[in-house]
Amino acid sequence: MNAIYNRFKQGILAGDYDLDNASVEVKVALVTSAYSPDIDTHEDYADITNEVTGTGYTAGGKLLANKAVTKDTTDDEGVFDADNVTWSNSTITARGAVVYVDTGTDSTSLLIAYFDFGEDKVSSAGDFIIQWATEGIINVG
Repeated sequence: MNAIYNRFKQGILAGDYDLDNASVEVKVALVTSAYSPDIDTHEDYADITNEVTGTGYTAGGKLLANKAVTKDTTDDEGVFDADNVTWSNSTITARGAVVYVDTGTDSTSLLIAYFDFGEDKVSSAGDFIIQWATEGIINVG
Protein backbone atom coordinates (compact mmCIF):
# COMPACT_ATOMS: atom_id res chain seq x y z
CA MET A 1 0.00 0.00 0.00
CA ASN A 2 1.44 3.33 -1.06
CA ALA A 3 0.21 6.26 1.02
CA ILE A 4 0.55 9.98 1.51
CA TYR A 5 0.70 10.93 5.18
CA ASN A 6 -2.22 13.09 6.34
CA ARG A 7 0.08 15.68 7.96
CA PHE A 8 1.58 16.27 4.50
CA LYS A 9 -1.89 16.72 2.98
CA GLN A 10 -2.71 19.29 5.65
CA GLY A 11 0.66 20.97 5.18
CA ILE A 12 0.18 21.35 1.43
CA LEU A 13 -3.07 23.24 2.01
CA ALA A 14 -1.48 25.36 4.75
CA GLY A 15 1.53 26.22 2.57
CA ASP A 16 4.02 24.45 4.86
CA TYR A 17 5.94 22.80 2.00
CA ASP A 18 8.08 24.19 -0.81
CA LEU A 19 9.48 20.94 -2.14
CA ASP A 20 11.41 22.31 -5.11
CA ASN A 21 13.14 25.04 -3.07
CA ALA A 22 16.88 24.34 -3.25
CA SER A 23 17.28 24.88 0.51
CA VAL A 24 14.62 22.28 1.39
CA GLU A 25 16.19 18.85 1.81
CA VAL A 26 13.89 16.02 0.76
CA LYS A 27 15.17 12.53 1.54
CA VAL A 28 14.13 8.93 1.13
CA ALA A 29 14.71 6.36 3.87
CA LEU A 30 14.33 2.60 3.48
CA VAL A 31 12.31 0.48 5.91
CA THR A 32 11.86 -3.23 6.52
CA SER A 33 8.63 -5.20 6.28
CA ALA A 34 8.22 -4.70 10.05
CA TYR A 35 7.38 -1.00 9.53
CA SER A 36 3.64 -0.37 9.43
CA PRO A 37 2.85 3.14 8.20
CA ASP A 38 0.04 4.93 10.00
CA ILE A 39 -0.96 7.87 7.82
CA ASP A 40 -3.04 9.34 10.65
CA THR A 41 -0.47 9.38 13.46
CA HIS A 42 2.94 9.22 11.79
CA GLU A 43 3.97 12.79 11.13
CA ASP A 44 7.74 13.09 11.38
CA TYR A 45 10.92 11.07 10.93
CA ALA A 46 10.93 10.17 14.65
CA ASP A 47 7.76 8.11 13.97
CA ILE A 48 9.56 5.81 11.52
CA THR A 49 10.43 2.40 12.95
CA ASN A 50 12.41 -0.47 11.49
CA GLU A 51 14.65 1.55 9.18
CA VAL A 52 16.99 -0.79 7.32
CA THR A 53 20.60 -1.33 8.28
CA GLY A 54 23.27 -2.75 6.06
CA THR A 55 26.43 -2.17 4.13
CA GLY A 56 26.21 0.95 2.00
CA TYR A 57 23.19 2.38 3.82
CA THR A 58 23.32 5.31 6.25
CA ALA A 59 20.45 5.96 8.68
CA GLY A 60 18.27 8.76 7.39
CA GLY A 61 18.51 7.62 3.80
CA LYS A 62 19.53 9.67 0.78
CA LEU A 63 18.89 13.18 -0.41
CA LEU A 64 16.70 13.45 -3.51
CA ALA A 65 18.54 15.16 -6.36
CA ASN A 66 17.07 17.44 -9.01
CA LYS A 67 13.71 17.93 -7.31
CA ALA A 68 10.99 19.52 -9.38
CA VAL A 69 7.37 20.55 -8.92
CA THR A 70 5.48 20.90 -12.19
CA LYS A 71 1.96 20.90 -13.56
CA ASP A 72 0.75 18.28 -15.96
CA THR A 73 -1.99 19.83 -18.09
CA THR A 74 -2.60 16.54 -19.92
CA ASP A 75 -3.54 14.63 -16.75
CA ASP A 76 -4.59 17.75 -14.78
CA GLU A 77 -2.15 17.08 -11.94
CA GLY A 78 0.52 18.71 -9.86
CA VAL A 79 3.66 16.57 -9.93
CA PHE A 80 6.60 16.23 -7.55
CA ASP A 81 9.56 14.38 -9.01
CA ALA A 82 13.30 13.84 -8.54
CA ASP A 83 16.06 11.59 -9.84
CA ASN A 84 16.03 7.88 -9.14
CA VAL A 85 18.04 6.90 -6.05
CA THR A 86 20.89 4.38 -5.87
CA TRP A 87 22.75 2.92 -2.92
CA SER A 88 25.89 1.59 -4.62
CA ASN A 89 27.83 -1.46 -3.42
CA SER A 90 25.18 -2.14 -0.81
CA THR A 91 23.80 -5.14 1.00
CA ILE A 92 20.27 -4.15 1.95
CA THR A 93 16.86 -5.76 2.36
CA ALA A 94 13.96 -3.28 2.27
CA ARG A 95 10.19 -3.54 1.88
CA GLY A 96 9.43 0.15 1.42
CA ALA A 97 10.59 3.73 1.28
CA VAL A 98 9.58 6.83 3.22
CA VAL A 99 9.98 10.25 1.59
CA TYR A 100 10.32 13.13 4.04
CA VAL A 101 11.54 16.71 4.49
CA ASP A 102 14.75 16.64 6.53
CA THR A 103 15.01 19.60 8.90
CA GLY A 104 17.98 18.16 10.77
CA THR A 105 15.80 17.21 13.75
CA ASP A 106 13.93 13.89 13.76
CA SER A 107 10.88 15.31 15.56
CA THR A 108 10.37 18.11 13.01
CA SER A 109 11.35 16.30 9.80
CA LEU A 110 7.91 15.94 8.21
CA LEU A 111 6.85 12.75 6.46
CA ILE A 112 5.49 13.01 2.93
CA ALA A 113 4.75 9.54 1.56
CA TYR A 114 5.32 5.83 2.00
CA PHE A 115 5.96 3.51 -0.95
CA ASP A 116 5.53 -0.25 -0.53
CA PHE A 117 7.68 -2.31 -2.90
CA GLY A 118 5.17 -5.18 -2.71
CA GLU A 119 7.89 -7.56 -1.59
CA ASP A 120 11.34 -7.34 -0.07
CA LYS A 121 13.89 -5.82 -2.46
CA VAL A 122 17.41 -7.08 -1.87
CA SER A 123 20.87 -5.98 -2.92
CA SER A 124 23.93 -8.09 -2.15
CA ALA A 125 27.18 -6.19 -2.66
CA GLY A 126 25.48 -4.41 -5.55
CA ASP A 127 23.22 -1.48 -6.39
CA PHE A 128 19.92 -0.96 -4.57
CA ILE A 129 17.86 1.29 -6.85
CA ILE A 130 14.56 3.10 -6.41
CA GLN A 131 13.21 3.95 -9.83
CA TRP A 132 10.36 6.40 -9.44
CA ALA A 133 7.29 6.16 -11.68
CA THR A 134 7.57 7.94 -15.03
CA GLU A 135 4.60 10.08 -13.94
CA GLY A 136 6.57 11.36 -10.92
CA ILE A 137 6.97 10.53 -7.26
CA ILE A 138 3.72 12.21 -6.18
CA ASN A 139 0.82 13.24 -8.37
CA VAL A 140 -1.97 15.40 -7.01
CA GLY A 141 -5.00 15.48 -9.24
